[in-house]
Amino acid sequence: MMEVGGATESFELVPLAGGIQSLRSLANGQTFHPVVGPRREAETVHLHGTRLVERANAPGDGGGGFVVWDVGLGAAANALAAVEALAAGYRGVGGVRMLSFDHSLGALDFAVAQAAALEYPQAHLAALGTLRETGAVELPLGGGSMLDWRLYLEDFPARLARPETLPAPHAVFYDPYSPTVNPEMWTWETFAALRGRTRMEEPCLLTTYTRSTAVRVTLLLAGWCVGLGGATGEKDETTVAANAPGLLAKPLGRDWLEKKVYASTNAAPLRAGAGPTRGPISEGDFERLRGHPQFG
Repeated sequence: MMEVGGATESFELVPLAGGIQSLRSLANGQTFHPVVGPRREAETVHLHGTRLVERANAPGDGGGGFVVWDVGLGAAANALAAVEALAAGYRGVGGVRMLSFDHSLGALDFAVAQAAALEYPQAHLAALGTLRETGAVELPLGGGSMLDWRLYLEDFPARLARPETLPAPHAVFYDPYSPTVNPEMWTWETFAALRGRTRMEEPCLLTTYTRSTAVRVTLLLAGWCVGLGGATGEKDETTVAANAPGLLAKPLGRDWLEKKVYASTNAAPLRAGAGPTRGPISEGDFERLRGHPQFG
């Protein structure tokens, strides 16, 4: 149990199919990586969705160092999956930088304490300890390169609003709590600010577990291109966004726009101050969507 900002954050182990364990927040009842477990969801949604190792090794992306933003460190399942994949497969130039963002260390501390039950943190306890205590750790990659892993422990939208320079991401693992629990992380304002931190000469893919029409609409209106991600658990699809349409393997098309969005009762974009409201998209927002380059 950990005190963060005056609130108590506590977790419990949750058994999943096949003897896998995950964790659940007792504050909001949300299970981390449900059904398939932490390792498999991280690989399916984030590693495969961003084509992490392939793109980190590509000269165009990796020549100056590949950058991963891990938004919602949580219990570190996504970040550790990336560490293992890159340690095994990275052959690029310039190394890798990974920036993990979270407002709390409660989930990480629980995962470390329950490492034997969860299994995936077990081989990384020394690295996690250093990251937690100092905010940074270096880990070896193939060919003598290094992974420079940094921790930013603060409110993510507030961090985006600050003018200091952070390296532009090539891959974003976007894994906060749901819009119901954590609405400020899913707004047009946050996604637009995040889009503004990318650079067109640095192709970027963002992956997230949601398949929500409202979230996809919000991403599109914030300047991202949006497509379908792989299935995980009970979800037959997730979401991949990009700062350029050519990066998407399965971009959403006009058929989705005209049929799914226009007919949906939950397609209104999420905006700051409005909370996780549900409703149909307005005519003005729909016209803005129709003018998005992805649908031209």
